Amino acid sequence: MLRKFTIVLITLFLSYQFQTTACTIIAVGKKASADGSVIVSQTDNGDDCRIRIVPAMNFPKDSKAPVYWGIQRIDQPLEQYGEIIGYIPQVEHTYQYFHSAYSHMNEHQLAIGESTTSMRDELRIKREESKQIMTIEQAMIFALQRHTKARDAVKFIGELMNTYGFLPSCVDESESIVIADPDEAWVFEVLAVGPGWEPASGKPGAIWAAQRIPDDHALVIPNWLIIKEINIDDTENFMASPNYKSFAIEKGWYNPNGTKPFIWQEIYAPTAREWATDRFWLFYSMYAPNYANWPKRELKSPFDGLNDYIQYVEPLSMYPFSVVPEKKISVKDVIEFQRSVFTGTIYDMSEDPDWYIPGKDGTMYKSPLATPFPTTEMRKLLDINHRRNVSRGGYGMVAQLRNWLPDEIGGIYWVYQDNQHVGMYFPLYAGITEVNPKLNNYDPKTFNENSVKWAIDFVDNLLYLKWQDAYKDLLEARNPLEEKIFNEIIETDKKAQELYKTNPKKAKELLTKLSWNSTDEIHKLYSDFKYQLLIKYTNNKQGINFQ
Repeated sequence: MLRKFTIVLITLFLSYQFQTTACTIIAVGKKASADGSVIVSQTDNGDDCRIRIVPAMNFPKDSKAPVYWGIQRIDQPLEQYGEIIGYIPQVEHTYQYFHSAYSHMNEHQLAIGESTTSMRDELRIKREESKQIMTIEQAMIFALQRHTKARDAVKFIGELMNTYGFLPSCVDESESIVIADPDEAWVFEVLAVGPGWEPASGKPGAIWAAQRIPDDHALVIPNWLIIKEINIDDTENFMASPNYKSFAIEKGWYNPNGTKPFIWQEIYAPTAREWATDRFWLFYSMYAPNYANWPKRELKSPFDGLNDYIQYVEPLSMYPFSVVPEKKISVKDVIEFQRSVFTGTIYDMSEDPDWYIPGKDGTMYKSPLATPFPTTEMRKLLDINHRRNVSRGGYGMVAQLRNWLPDEIGGIYWVYQDNQHVGMYFPLYAGITEVNPKLNNYDPKTFNENSVKWAIDFVDNLLYLKWQDAYKDLLEARNPLEEKIFNEIIETDKKAQELYKTNPKKAKELLTKLSWNSTDEIHKLYSDFKYQLLIKYTNNKQGINFQ
């Protein structure tokens, strides 16, 4: 059995790629965070993980801005964004922003995280037969180019969706985003209106609702709608499309004369699935353990993950829109959550009973090959039930937004590439003028030594040679550099503030240098570490070549 398993590992070694259709958002208000910053994050983004800066630009009056389909594609040059499917009026000046499959932050500390969510089948549309043109990733770009405040960006994206129609671009589903600035954050959720919409009809081309996150709250969006009751008269905390309720009434999904309140989440989302509820549970049981009598999902034995008698199917109403965390949340806490693989719970794929094998003394022990990221073929071979980790791969970010600093210094875009459980986070200040090309020098079809993504992916694959031991080696190498980078941020903040008072340009140069150097250091660590893994865990030491 072990020999067969090893052969499968070798076959899959360099071909394994993570799926990227399971984004998780964490958002933290400024009074709920450890340092007073607003935090918004996203894991597991689209295909185009290349991080680059699109500079601020000026345009002639009355010009048009193209609307693209295919922004997430990795198989096109950096300066191309896909097929043009329409136009909207252009503004005379746009802001600088970081571009990728889902663009996250601009030079003014406006940041957006995205999570694809499920919606009723009746709302689905086919792009080829529809006139909607506004994808969520395109709307995010337009907002980052034109706005500095979250509240204004919410209104703007809502208007885009009303006017041009929401076009789903990720598995034909709805979308949730969190739009944040250094003072506040909003959840914006948008659904399609089904087939047959006409722009000239005067009807909204989408159904959407938005809710402000209280400053002392935090929340998670695990690919599921989270807005519940909507008080449209409370304009400080809610916004919605004109049809947010009437659409459901017309379809017979809600009876306005009944006794039940209108619950957005219940009306427009289908029955909840475990790959969403497990992340709801993980977040709220971790940060608000006393909020509710959460289901017990800690492992007492490896067989607990197979025992359906202890796996509760809880009502989605158990989970709040947001909650006051019992302990204030830091950027490091969010990074730790993003790296989660459900360790010690029934969802931990590295604890499946099939990983346990008999030792020389007859007792069972955990195979050193056990990994929290079994590939599809591994799961087939070992009958491992698939669980959707928070950490899955692709690329992602944590945006740290600080209102006590100038925008150029206050905003830090902590971005990772490949699998965050294995990789590291690069601090890119909002005010930097260049991104180290090692962050955008990536082609999935051609290996490149000067690519951060490839360097981390190489190490990620090598860990499969003996995951349990090799991952410990990785942490020994990674943790000191990670701590060094966080400590450098503290010193750089101070130096940049002093420089900014007299010479903002010099301050930007300092910030650019730190971000550039950190990228080089991380790239070197993973480029060198792969050789350590190859030497220590070479196949010749793993029983491949039998004597």
